[in-house]
Amino acid sequence: MKPKILLPSLKEKKRYLAFELVSEEKIAFEKVKQAIQMEITNLIGNLGLAKAGLMFLDDWKDNKGILRINNKMVNETKAALTMIKEIDNQKAIVKSIGLSGILNKLRQKGGF
Repeated sequence: MKPKILLPSLKEKKRYLAFELVSEEKIAFEKVKQAIQMEITNLIGNLGLAKAGLMFLDDWKDNKGILRINNKMVNETKAALTMIKEIDNQKAIVKSIGLSGILNKLRQKGGF
């Protein structure tokens, strides 16, 4: 017996957020991921992180990356990104470049 497919109205709505890391030296993508997850957890907690449905895409180029998040947690995620001041003992700032519901449109805007 086949499982039933979810209706589109019941699926989680997502947004793609492009961000840029500004630092003096290049920082590894794994360290950036850890710092972002830790800052979101500090700001909105574990439950908020779960509600955000945070997923990192493999588009990491020139200290730019893309996050996939729930559409209801966009503002909280952006606020958490602005709170990052240091990654791996190096001063760093994370700026959001753009937000879109379509991945290809965001890749064109962010230069991926």
